Amino acid sequence: MWIEQTEGAKFWLKVFDDLKTRGVNDILIAVVDGLKGLAEAIEVAFPATTVQTCIVHLIRNSLEYASWKDRKAVAATLKPIYAAASAEAAQEALEAFEKGPWGCKYPTIAQSWRRAWEHVIPFFAFPPDVRRVMYTTNAIESLHMQLRKIIKTRGHFPSDEAAIKLMWLALRNILADKVRLAKEWKAAMNQFAVMFGDRFTGVTA
Repeated sequence: MWIEQTEGAKFWLKVFDDLKTRGVNDILIAVVDGLKGLAEAIEVAFPATTVQTCIVHLIRNSLEYASWKDRKAVAATLKPIYAAASAEAAQEALEAFEKGPWGCKYPTIAQSWRRAWEHVIPFFAFPPDVRRVMYTTNAIESLHMQLRKIIKTRGHFPSDEAAIKLMWLALRNILADKVRLAKEWKAAMNQFAVMFGDRFTGVTA
């Protein structure tokens, strides 16, 4: 757990260097949610890692540009992009959205997808079983939401150490409940074994 006043590539690189010091030798896939400098720091510290943007976050951010009454229709029109069978098909779907009525009304949406495209297209190299496992960071978001609820009731903390102690106790209670694996995990493991070879099987064997 790290406490810092600001986020950025420098901070995240410090985090990953710390993880390496503690014994993390490799990261196969990192699903990121657009935090400033995070993807860049991963690529420096673990250059072999596949960096994938969280599709759910990308959709949510896209809908922020649309009016409330249009969001449902816009979301449905975006689905062919992230549900495409390949990166090429996704590119065609993005272009179709951009030229369509919603893309013309909200041009910022297509622009935001294009800015993130480098970290969207790795997703399409994987079969459906793996995509469902790496689709979103929602499991982590759920954990963060529970922590935020606990922190809000305490107001401010006299020191960083006090905040860390409270979060550690909260995490212990939250994780005391049985954590269920994603139902697609077993199928995804077999795909990882084929795709990543010894990088995966050498650790899990």
